[in-house]
Amino acid sequence: MKALLFGWIGLLAAGAAAAQTNDAAFFARKDAAHVTGEQIFTHICQGCHMPDAKGAVGAGHYPALAANPKLASAAYPAVMVLNGRGGMPPFSMLLSDQQVADVVNYVRTHFGNHYTDALTADQVKAFRPPAPKPEDSR
Repeated sequence: MKALLFGWIGLLAAGAAAAQTNDAAFFARKDAAHVTGEQIFTHICQGCHMPDAKGAVGAGHYPALAANPKLASAAYPAVMVLNGRGGMPPFSMLLSDQQVADVVNYVRTHFGNHYTDALTADQVKAFRPPAPKPEDSR
């Protein structure tokens, strides 16, 4: 019984170490510019949309991104990522135009989606909400 317990503890520790290694690489400020669309999906999106991108229903409704015809237009997911909607928070203050393009392109070419027209950072910029003005915070 003790051997089984120590085996589980070892597996949990190894898993935690691997997760910390991946998270450290993802969140290192010096490497933020080199984060891929897949990494952004893994660390931000899959928490709600699930690792297989099939969505979930429970405490909320998280729409499926897998085989989603709404992704035919790259503008739709770009606007959703930047501005949020319903229970989805906006990520415009967190992600650069290039990172938004990368994660949108990743989702549009994976999970049963086969949209090959790539979104560019310049196209994302057109959808970005204007920065708040100092007088708006009064």
